[in-house]
Amino acid sequence: MTDMFVNQSLGLTSPLIRGFDVTPSNTVDLPFVTRQLRITGQGGFLAVVWFTGEETVEPVLTGDVLDWRIRRIRATGTTATGIRGYC
Repeated sequence: MTDMFVNQSLGLTSPLIRGFDVTPSNTVDLPFVTRQLRITGQGGFLAVVWFTGEETVEPVLTGDVLDWRIRRIRATGTTATGIRGYC
């Protein structure tokens, strides 16, 4: 396999390079700060801890693609399911 972009620096406008399932937790940060979230299950609410540390509860819909920099999704207050993180 040849990666034509191996020597290019990554930035916020670069293609996404990994995805992972999100398990909401009140105490454990995500393995990576996200650049994008996708709601593949049921919509509802996400209780998020932003990259800056601010905490909010946000409404989301099934199929939403959210360009959010998130460090944690709290279990308390989160009702949406099928959450995927990308960075």
